[in-house]
Amino acid sequence: MIVRFSVLLIIFTGCLKLTAQQELADYVNTLQGTNSKHELTRGNTYPTTALPFGMNTWTPQTGNNGDGWKYQYFKETIRGFQQAHQCSSWSNDYAVFSLMPVTQTLKLNENDRQSGFSHDNETAKPHYYQVSLENGVNTEMAPTERGVHMRFSYPKNQKAFLVLDGYTGLSSINIDKKNKRITGYVHNGRGMDRFEHFKNYFIIQFDKPFKTFGTWDNTTGEKKDQAIAAEGKGKGAYLQFKDGAKVQAKIASSYISLKQAEVTLKSELGKAKNLEATGAKAKKIWSTHLSKIRVEGGSETNFKTFYSCFFRASLFSRKFYEINEAGEPYYFSPYDGKVHEGYMYTDTGFWDTFRAQFPLNALLYPEMHGRYVAAILDAYEQCGWLPSWSFPSEAGSMIGNHAISLLADAWAKGIHTFDPEKALKAYYHEATEKGPWGPANGRHGHKEYYTLGYVPYPKYGEATAKTLEYAYDDFCAYNLAKMTGNAFYENIFGRQMYNYKNVWDDSVGFMRGRKANGNWVEDFDAYEWGGPFTEGNAWHYVWSVFQDPKGLIDLMGGEQQFNAKMDSVFSVPNTVHVGTYGGKIHEMTEMELADMGQYAHGNQPIQHMIYLYNYSGQPWKTQSRARQVMSKLYNYTENGYPGDEDQGQTSSWYVLSAMGFYSVCPGTDEYVLGSPVFEKTTITLENGNEFVISAKNNSDKNVFINKANLNSEIFTKNYLTYSQIINGGSFDLEMTNTPNKTRGLKETDKPFSLTEN
Repeated sequence: MIVRFSVLLIIFTGCLKLTAQQELADYVNTLQGTNSKHELTRGNTYPTTALPFGMNTWTPQTGNNGDGWKYQYFKETIRGFQQAHQCSSWSNDYAVFSLMPVTQTLKLNENDRQSGFSHDNETAKPHYYQVSLENGVNTEMAPTERGVHMRFSYPKNQKAFLVLDGYTGLSSINIDKKNKRITGYVHNGRGMDRFEHFKNYFIIQFDKPFKTFGTWDNTTGEKKDQAIAAEGKGKGAYLQFKDGAKVQAKIASSYISLKQAEVTLKSELGKAKNLEATGAKAKKIWSTHLSKIRVEGGSETNFKTFYSCFFRASLFSRKFYEINEAGEPYYFSPYDGKVHEGYMYTDTGFWDTFRAQFPLNALLYPEMHGRYVAAILDAYEQCGWLPSWSFPSEAGSMIGNHAISLLADAWAKGIHTFDPEKALKAYYHEATEKGPWGPANGRHGHKEYYTLGYVPYPKYGEATAKTLEYAYDDFCAYNLAKMTGNAFYENIFGRQMYNYKNVWDDSVGFMRGRKANGNWVEDFDAYEWGGPFTEGNAWHYVWSVFQDPKGLIDLMGGEQQFNAKMDSVFSVPNTVHVGTYGGKIHEMTEMELADMGQYAHGNQPIQHMIYLYNYSGQPWKTQSRARQVMSKLYNYTENGYPGDEDQGQTSSWYVLSAMGFYSVCPGTDEYVLGSPVFEKTTITLENGNEFVISAKNNSDKNVFINKANLNSEIFTKNYLTYSQIINGGSFDLEMTNTPNKTRGLKETDKPFSLTEN
């Protein structure tokens, strides 16, 4: 690994422990998962320099303007340092501008100004990014929530230029030589298209005077020396400083106004004397944040992988609100284009993140999560639909109506910050209409789903996957209604939450595409991707019955057949038939490379599957498979993920699983047991309590739970509840290298299913 860790590692008995002097932020590698490309992703991440859930992030740029692959580890040149908000390479970015230092001769075009670099001369931490470019400039960045502190150290006696690039859309530039600053705005990316007045206003305050300056146009290459203002597509600026200068730039931005950007600049960066001060403050914030989960024991690789994943899980969803002069939150709404008081969060796709990222947030940050779920209903009021993929406005991407999962999950865990009747009314609208913005904005096939009990294929693409996810969402609405005494909605959605059974074909033993006339789609092939499924095949979607594993067990003929089917996922060939995709997509390649049969952990649909053994009388198989996936498919390097990281979801899967449990069915209060990676894990809860997980004799071979005690009482269940964790206490496990095939087998030990045992 090239990134250097400045802390001292203390190794003994094969395990790593953290001393009081060490800071957890030092163990994070923000280059994790950056060695990605269109054909094969190892995370599709970029070296994010940011604070937890910060509104803006910052990154070096190796790709062309507009390229979703903004930083790729194998590239050899950097062409800018960006303000970024990207949560997926596939959706690209918005509200971007960049700065690039240039020496000797002024070069404006991104291809001309790019400079070579080496990872040997790069530091990538959450609180600090640094790289020495081959043009001789050392560039550094330290973040705040809505800004950044940059420093450009130019080589001695060489001309020192700095280029501001307005990126791919509209931009405005105003150069204030007297006050050593540039102000303006950018309006770019699909996420800002909904409103013409949706702008990202910025202020860049320098500490050195400008020797010369001007504006330029990245669409034509035209530059205007000494011009102080420009507005239009691709407008930018350039500055020249004293030869060999060391220049600091404090940058803040706002979606509300230039005045608010000024307020933010003053509040977040005004007191920082230098970049070291900003970086030290950011490091303290990150180390405090990461210390919410302290792990001990395990290998150095496990330690670094855990905290790198925990960092990535702590970036989404992003704060979209700003703090005014009175210290109060308000925001420009990407849903109605107006300014509102209160909190708003964006940049996430619920199809990915309802599974683990939000259940992790609910555990560690219930106050923030309470604000988040309340803001979901604010978004509904502002645009008429519950969000499903906010980037930052509603995109409607992927499938399902999973906002209800977040709402029901919060309520089940005692986070009651919203009106449940209003939430159910909003979901009813979502479930009975089709919105204008994509497949997950309302419901494709909602009429047929209601009348037939399933979404027919090929009338609707991805129909079987939609049926399964609609049924889960209907369960979440049913459970929210049941918890809040709303018999009307409980009755409506209680009739639909078993609809998964209508796409089960016993003759093939899988979920299957079904026509509107009731017939099955011909020529079934369990290895064929696409068609009635989303980014997967029948092997992946047969397990998508989060709300009723017992009902699925019954469909398969009982526990013995169910377990045999689970086992076969790993023993059948990793065969791929491209199906309706017409060619290989990266998820197919990643499943092949994982070499775990049809287990495709690089994408979300099957990530919960290994935890289902807890429902079928063989919990020890969950324990061994969870540890196998973590050790084989994750690490802290540039190749650190088995597929798209996806807005914190894949990282959150690891964080939860490494602690020893996972959220199979969000919308309930249960976390289903696996096998912890570390000998000791201390979770410090927001209420001040500590939940301590001790795994005696834990090792790479001792992955099985032999005995368990919760607060000194014998514990046989295969799940923990939310309240058991947040109330604090001790969870003591005895680990062995052979499975205990008698523990956790009683019906009362099994996690929640709609179908009662």
